[in-house]
Amino acid sequence: MSAIFDDEIGTTFLPNNNLSHKKRWIAYATNIMGTIICTIVACLLSSGVMGAVVYFIVKHFVENEQKKSLVELKKIQAMETLRVVNPIRLQAYERLALFLERITPNSLILRCYTPGMDLKVLQGVMTKNIRDEFEHNLSQQIYVSTEAWNRIKKAKEEMIGIINSSAVKLNSDTDISNLVGIIFENTAKQNPVDSALEFLKKEIRSTFM
Repeated sequence: MSAIFDDEIGTTFLPNNNLSHKKRWIAYATNIMGTIICTIVACLLSSGVMGAVVYFIVKHFVENEQKKSLVELKKIQAMETLRVVNPIRLQAYERLALFLERITPNSLILRCYTPGMDLKVLQGVMTKNIRDEFEHNLSQQIYVSTEAWNRIKKAKEEMIGIINSSAVKLNSDTDISNLVGIIFENTAKQNPVDSALEFLKKEIRSTFM
């Protein structure tokens, strides 16, 4: 029986059937160990691949969740910023609208003229008043659109230009009423303040209403 088993082992597992009984068992054991090691290595490799797959799936999921959280955080921050900034922006628009109202001919003359004032003096007081008012509101430009601010600057410059060009046509001893009349006549044709103020009102409605 043992001889038969040995022969079967030699025939089945061993590459050389002429080896001695002891060598046959060593070769058989070596083959078995090699098979076991190969199986273990294959299992480890398979586990490593699965581990890598799981790692990348989890990593992708975590990254997506982080991105979603970041987007939501940015939305919340933007809403909070608008809640704080919008009242300040609205106040800036109101101040600039008031500035435009204050540099209209009616407002300027009523505010700047005093009885007995010389024509050239009135010209200087009105243009200085416009510049002072404008400089006082310079910081408001950061809260309004570039287009709105450019229109306000243009209205300021054109209003100063109208006053100066009206005064140039008259002598210094000319009655103030003549200067006032020419200024009203020039602004009646094209009032730079009115167009800037209308644009500002439209922007206020589109932004806050």
